[in-house]
Amino acid sequence: MTRLQTRTGAAQQLFPLAEQLLGGRLPLRLRAWDGSTAGPDGAPVVVLRSRRALRRLVWQPDELGLAQAYVTGELDIEGDLADGLRTVWSAVRARGLRPPRLTVADRARALRTAVRLGAVGPRPAPPAAQARLRGALHSKARDRAAISHHYDLSNDFYALLLDETMAYSCGYWTSDKPEYGAADAQRDKLELICRKLALTPGARLLDIGCGWGSLTLYAAQEYRVKVTAVTLAAEQAEYVRRQVVERGLTDLVEVRLSDYRDITGGDYDAVSTIEMGEHVGDEQYPGFTATLFGMLRPAGRVLVQQMSRGAVAPGGGAFIEAYIAPDMHMRPLGETVSLLEGAGLEVRAVESIREHYTRTVGAWERTLEERWEEFRALVGEETARVWRLYLVGGRLAFEERRMGVDQILAVRPDDSGDSAMPATPHDWYAEDARR
Repeated sequence: MTRLQTRTGAAQQLFPLAEQLLGGRLPLRLRAWDGSTAGPDGAPVVVLRSRRALRRLVWQPDELGLAQAYVTGELDIEGDLADGLRTVWSAVRARGLRPPRLTVADRARALRTAVRLGAVGPRPAPPAAQARLRGALHSKARDRAAISHHYDLSNDFYALLLDETMAYSCGYWTSDKPEYGAADAQRDKLELICRKLALTPGARLLDIGCGWGSLTLYAAQEYRVKVTAVTLAAEQAEYVRRQVVERGLTDLVEVRLSDYRDITGGDYDAVSTIEMGEHVGDEQYPGFTATLFGMLRPAGRVLVQQMSRGAVAPGGGAFIEAYIAPDMHMRPLGETVSLLEGAGLEVRAVESIREHYTRTVGAWERTLEERWEEFRALVGEETARVWRLYLVGGRLAFEERRMGVDQILAVRPDDSGDSAMPATPHDWYAEDARR
């Protein structure tokens, strides 16, 4: 009787069906809710904790269905999540596995299996952590809701995740010494940006998408720059304003809770936008680059730090767009450069810092795991699992070159076409910047 159960358990019924639908051997082992297992020994173990996980996949047989099941805890990967995901993506590349494109016969066969396993029922509601946006794509109201979904999670959450700089963007790692950490990499990144922008005391900087003010506060404190900091997230604006007061920078920093499309003024010496352009829609990006150009004085510089993705899939992916950054759009680097040039800016330097993001996200991921119970108590199990999947998947995406990140330095030429840029800007990387 025991041998019969093992041979005809849920895992034995599901595993060959999954391989048939995906068109290849799966490098995974499956454990189902009834204790049955199937798949190669020694492979990462995927655990289906309930029939509800299978029901989600019947209704949504793609990345989003898998993510929903993982977020709710109905599906899990035993052991190291990164190793499991790395194995899957390696198999996708090497064996040509593809998400299922189900024929009518495929769906009927899957349905019969689901019926036998008692997994048929109404479509499960999406997890509470999934974004629910309304309105026209990239309207001001929808963009405000999209930004709020991610960045207004709570200042306490980000303070727990990030280092003391509160920089939520790729760091710049200049040392492998054990005592050199994430905060050092962020400060080196901020110093490098200030140098690339040629900031000097009294200069005017517009920081679009200022986050929790890491660059704004650094430029004001270290370079005595007058900064206009712009964010669409209310919690971020509150945090930066409080820091401005506490650090005695009220004469140097103005914080605006505003959409970039509503920024007024101009004649800035420099403009920065650090990983904000990913939230600007495809159709809206030419208008965004026009804003960058229009805010600068002649010979003023702009630095864009932005993530990129291949031309085939420029978005963030189904999971990212549903749980982390709704309506995100990551375009190829070349398209971004062309759009900046199309606005009248002259691109002077592009630096890929992709490997730096692998280390940065890895540091955030370690913090999440080391303080897991604190995160669970703060935001709940479901949201904590969202962030575990997000950080692990993001680190692997940069590691495996499926995503990139770059610093693009551009200038608004003056009326004569002069950029006023030095021929050899070696001081960007001067030794005293590596503190």
